[in-house]
Amino acid sequence: MPRFAFLFPGQGAQTVGMAGPLCATVPTAKALFDLAAKILGYDLLDVCVNGPAERLNATDVSQPAIFVASLAALEQLKIAEPDAFPSVVGTAGLSLGEYTALVYAGAMTFEDGLKVVQARGRAMQDAAEVTPSGMVSVLGLDIADIEALVIEARAAGTLEIANYLCPGNTVLSGAAPAIARIEQLAVDKGGIRTVKLPVAGAFHTNLMKPADEKLAAALTGVAIVAPAIPVWSNVDAKAHTDPAEIRDLLVRQVLSPVKWEETMRALLADGVERFYEIGPGRVLAGLLKRVHRKTEIRNITA
Repeated sequence: MPRFAFLFPGQGAQTVGMAGPLCATVPTAKALFDLAAKILGYDLLDVCVNGPAERLNATDVSQPAIFVASLAALEQLKIAEPDAFPSVVGTAGLSLGEYTALVYAGAMTFEDGLKVVQARGRAMQDAAEVTPSGMVSVLGLDIADIEALVIEARAAGTLEIANYLCPGNTVLSGAAPAIARIEQLAVDKGGIRTVKLPVAGAFHTNLMKPADEKLAAALTGVAIVAPAIPVWSNVDAKAHTDPAEIRDLLVRQVLSPVKWEETMRALLADGVERFYEIGPGRVLAGLLKRVHRKTEIRNITA
């Protein structure tokens, strides 16, 4: 039997207009948004389809939006390629996407997953508002060069490596003055360019305190069970099925860097032959191709 893996996108994949055509043609996808509206207390699908962008991009909205849109896209895949599911041997999601992966794998219910994602988004939005901060992707430099530049840029404020995405694409996270400084330093060093991410703050750094504590509190009321297939964690790039480990890693993820490249290499080493990117955008496909150009990946978009 072939070996497949499902991948789910994280924050930043959202775009105004997403999920509209999907929900118009797939009733089970629309049903997820209807249920989400009851849980969240507002019409999430309307925000996805009509915006405005400022609201959709807010952390406490974009995280539930991407979570639900990705699971809605999964409903489309059930219709288009039902034979793919028995071959799935692992799943992973980029940051927020790890919650989507856990729900897909059966570790938590859709309802509980959405409530936790809502709490996570609110906690991270609150933390972001304390300190002007952000995230920037640096293209074209290797890790050794970036690590040296981070040390230099820290004279302007907190700065950390937040996402190890793929060769030549590393995301840095920190205080606004340090972000501005690293952008200049990266260009001076010969980087191709820098790209600011559409997020509210310095995710995956200590500037997210106390969002991790608020998330831990939200998770106390959620049942997490052993998933049907292993879920790969952003924190250690390893597969997990133990509920206690999964709970701990979700809390640690808020402050820890995302080891996405390492996760992709581990899935490839585990024998995965085909990947599916399920949800808004095509970012994960591009990252995977930078890790291993010939790997097959199919996009099931929202």
